[in-house]
Amino acid sequence: MKKIVEYRALLGVTKEATLKELKTIYRNSMKETHPDLIADAEERAVAEAKSTLTIEAYHFLVSIAPETIEKTKAEYLKTTTTSNIADFYLENGVLYVHFLDGNSFEYFGVPKQTYIKMINAESPSRFARRHIYNEFLYRSASKLVSAE
Repeated sequence: MKKIVEYRALLGVTKEATLKELKTIYRNSMKETHPDLIADAEERAVAEAKSTLTIEAYHFLVSIAPETIEKTKAEYLKTTTTSNIADFYLENGVLYVHFLDGNSFEYFGVPKQTYIKMINAESPSRFARRHIYNEFLYRSASKLVSAE
């Protein structure tokens, strides 16, 4: 969740920012800090670092935007209701879940206590259906891998 807050602060957007607003803010930010516009080597290195972070923040926020989630909702529901979990792990408050159908999702802000309960559950898939899938902000991790 800290990452989300930092990215929103970097771009100066709120939770309710639309994809169009994100794109406009991203483009304006890149116009101002693009490294090709700077002649000094030191300033250019700083600008490159900032533009890389801006690009990362933009792509991340687009992946969790309400419009993006709404667009992929049918596929998400199909996976979470019909496919069992192949593997899962928690890292820095992000629960990574890989499904048997090949899809993967990241869930943000999952408490360690909830993760421990999921590990100890008789059926992690059933536990996740009841306590994870509809409770936490998520994004598709399989689309991120295929896009790279």
